[in-house]
Amino acid sequence: MHRNHSEGALGHRFHRLLLSSGLANLADGIGVVAWPWLASLITRDPLAIALVSMAQKLPWFLFALPSGVITDRFDRRRLVIAMDALRFITLMALSLAMLAPGMLPQTPVQEFPLDLLYGLLLLGALIVGFAEVLRDNSAVTLLPSIVPHDRLESANGRMGSLETVMNMMIGPPLAGLIIGLALPLAFGLYGLAFAFAGLLILSIPGTFRTECPEPRHWIAEIREGAAYLFVRPLLRDLALGLGVLNAIDIMLLTGQVLYAQEVMGLNSAEYGLLLTGLAVGGLSGGLLGERIIRRFGASACLRATIAGCILWSLVALLLPVPALVWAVLMLSSVIGMVWNIITVSLRQRMIPPHLLGRINSVYRFFGLGTMPLGVLMAGLSVTLAEEIMPRHQALGMPFALGAVLSVLLLIGIWTRVSPKALAAFDGR
Repeated sequence: MHRNHSEGALGHRFHRLLLSSGLANLADGIGVVAWPWLASLITRDPLAIALVSMAQKLPWFLFALPSGVITDRFDRRRLVIAMDALRFITLMALSLAMLAPGMLPQTPVQEFPLDLLYGLLLLGALIVGFAEVLRDNSAVTLLPSIVPHDRLESANGRMGSLETVMNMMIGPPLAGLIIGLALPLAFGLYGLAFAFAGLLILSIPGTFRTECPEPRHWIAEIREGAAYLFVRPLLRDLALGLGVLNAIDIMLLTGQVLYAQEVMGLNSAEYGLLLTGLAVGGLSGGLLGERIIRRFGASACLRATIAGCILWSLVALLLPVPALVWAVLMLSSVIGMVWNIITVSLRQRMIPPHLLGRINSVYRFFGLGTMPLGVLMAGLSVTLAEEIMPRHQALGMPFALGAVLSVLLLIGIWTRVSPKALAAFDGR
């Protein structure tokens, strides 16, 4: 793989990667509000709204493993550019479709929608999801090619801080304000951010294709990555734990959309501002992550991340006051960012470069492939609960279920992320 060992060149390339990641996450932050909000303008059916988010997350289950083989076989820089271009085209097409006369409904229907706009929304979410899987897996393998291994925590912290600011602090409020002006404009800006992110990666010099043995059948290559992961209990347990944790997180976020509107009484701009709690916490966690890890140790930080989900669930369910929910979102995001710094840096340091794409894809298959299940649980729990309780109570079911699952996860993973198990990381 191409490496330029000049410190100036390394810094220059890293900052372009950093800015590109920021723009891509600004786009993702707009999407956090835009996708479910558009769905909620088409229908009030909670399962139909959840299916839109599920379509965007389903590729993590379907495509995560093949994406690792692709990442290890091709130039990772070119893959990032291609996926940003694909998302730009898809989102601009959806934005233009919404401008067609009569396409946007005047009032949402109560039942499951069967109209053209909803079908286009599902298709667009699915395409963007597939592109996200390959883009993200390619981008995370670019970083250790640009940054020295002894600076990975610092680089990942800075990357995570900027991503969080753009994804949760700027993107959602911006989306909320733009949706109030014109919904097609929000999707248009969503696509343009990806276009500029891709252009920044295009400006990074060098080739980023690994030197690896002659390609074999893609299933054999995936099996090699899976074998490497599963013979290392720490990587295996972190991947499986992340899978449950992400299913819970996405269930809570999906449930938050209708809950914010109908129980907390928030409009699109206020909902976007509520999500800035995640941004403030992620920014703080990114900037202070190294110090937090040194002060408390990796084990305590990983356990605290799961405890944060318990707190988020209970406060949203029992005390749905916007200021309190904002505070718990902020706290859970601080420790969630620290989890990412620990686990991403660990993988980048432990895994050989020619295997990094495949092993990351296996890790993400287990860690992120569960998100569609979390989205589905959010929609189904509300739909089933409405049969036996009032709607405002049924809308709280994702949070009740989230609290129970988080407690079970904390019990199950407690000893697996003990100080002894993480001694190699803590003792660097």
